[in-house]
Amino acid sequence: MKANVYTDKSLERYAGRFVWLSINTEAPESAPFLKRYPIPALPTLLVLEPRQDTVALRYVGSANAAQLRSMLDDAEQKHRSSLSVAADQLLVRADGLASEGEHVAAAKEYESAIRSAPGGWRRFGRAAESLLFSLQFASDHEQCATRALALYPRVKGTISSANVAAIGLSCAVALDKAHAKRQTWLQQLEKATREVFDNRRLGLSGDDRSGLYIALIEARDAAGDEEGMLALQVQWAAFLEEAAARAKTAEQRAVYDSHRLNAYLELATPAKAIPMLEQSERDFPEDYNPPARLAFIYKALKEYDKALAASDRALARVYGPRKLNVLSVRADIYTEKGDTKAAKETMVQDIEYAKALPEGQRSERRIAGLEKRLAGMP
Repeated sequence: MKANVYTDKSLERYAGRFVWLSINTEAPESAPFLKRYPIPALPTLLVLEPRQDTVALRYVGSANAAQLRSMLDDAEQKHRSSLSVAADQLLVRADGLASEGEHVAAAKEYESAIRSAPGGWRRFGRAAESLLFSLQFASDHEQCATRALALYPRVKGTISSANVAAIGLSCAVALDKAHAKRQTWLQQLEKATREVFDNRRLGLSGDDRSGLYIALIEARDAAGDEEGMLALQVQWAAFLEEAAARAKTAEQRAVYDSHRLNAYLELATPAKAIPMLEQSERDFPEDYNPPARLAFIYKALKEYDKALAASDRALARVYGPRKLNVLSVRADIYTEKGDTKAAKETMVQDIEYAKALPEGQRSERRIAGLEKRLAGMP
């Protein structure tokens, strides 16, 4: 969104109406904000009500310029006047709960907002998307899939249909394979996702279309259709390469780095990612992401010395919770190289760093997982 949406000239009208703030979730000084407003995924848009320090609006995921304008107008309306429609009030309450990480309670409020919504309620799509995100974050995959099936016909043909279909499909994939309705729901939600994917009038962004590819690939994998899955993976990689080639700036091109990396890994062609990542490292010499991704690629290629050299460069630049990922991959490199002593030492460093993170960034669940991994190392 930073590269492709916030630069849209139609947003200039909001310049003096909102105080714009970008939160670096990795920076230590952001920890108090993250404790107050947990961020489950990136990007997440929050509009805060300044008088009461409450959440006026919350949206997880990327949005196009038209969606963003609509959400900003909604938030401004809430700030300037009381909301008389019950569904609007419930939606604001649900956004607040979701922003506090209370996804089960938030889902109930989103449901209430949807049930009480008047005909033609223009916030219906956002409420439907937010409900499914909360159900997914709460790991209520069955309810997520069934609600997606029920809500999709009501958002069909709108931009919200992409998230409703794709999230529902991912939830169906996550169900236990023995679930009696899993196969039926997979087929229905895959059909809906394909319908969205084929609708060129929606004007989906490149990364949104990439997300639909991922959902459809997961569905083919769940169906045991290796040929269909491979065909989609090839199409996905080609689509991403074309999108990156059309990018007007280095920043816009780099948006697709992580997507392309995953596509090449799934196609067992990791070496194809090296030129793009080397270019991104030249373009963004302070960014840890390109060398961190190169370390992962060289590990996959079993070129361990190059992997460690890239990891060194990443460690010199990374900070905050993302450093845990860089250290974990580094431990993997040492393990695969056969240096068990260095692997254990790296895991100890990883755990110590995880414990030293400030509240708001520290995850006890993550620490427990790292400790379990260390205990299982030879």
